[in-house]
Amino acid sequence: MSLWLKFLDWFSRVFGIGRRAIPREPVSIRPIGVVRNGVRQPRPGGWAGVRSDIIVREDLVDALEGIDGYSHVIVLFAFDRVPESELRSRVRPGGDGRVPEQGVLATRSQLRPSPIGASVVPLLKRRRNILRVESLDAIDGTPVLDIKPYFPNYDAVPGAGVPEWARAIERGE
Repeated sequence: MSLWLKFLDWFSRVFGIGRRAIPREPVSIRPIGVVRNGVRQPRPGGWAGVRSDIIVREDLVDALEGIDGYSHVIVLFAFDRVPESELRSRVRPGGDGRVPEQGVLATRSQLRPSPIGASVVPLLKRRRNILRVESLDAIDGTPVLDIKPYFPNYDAVPGAGVPEWARAIERGE
């Protein structure tokens, strides 16, 4: 246990807060569906144009009512095939040696302490419990944890900034 967590536990006990500042118990989430596509191996890029079907559990068909009125959805999914031994606190985004090493939480790497991915993707169509989406960066068989409609006036942040290394990657440099 890190020195910081020990201090927080001591502080909580001494001042009667009664619970740990950061829970360490695992959270259990039942997937709502699974991704189906032709991608079998993880990859850092090349997701544009990849079409995926998200197969939602049959008992949640009613929960999808109205989703097809949106052009885009936010898909939360589990990086379930990343071995715990591969998790890192620092990474080079995209494995690119030209990019400075970053804290993993400052990247979109799947080697995260909480292996959860999030993507905003176009919703192409819905057929009962199947959502067809495009450019979802999740491999075949990936558990889907949640789906949310994308609201441009709520989810988009005008003027949001990114570090120079991220802008260089976007420019293809």
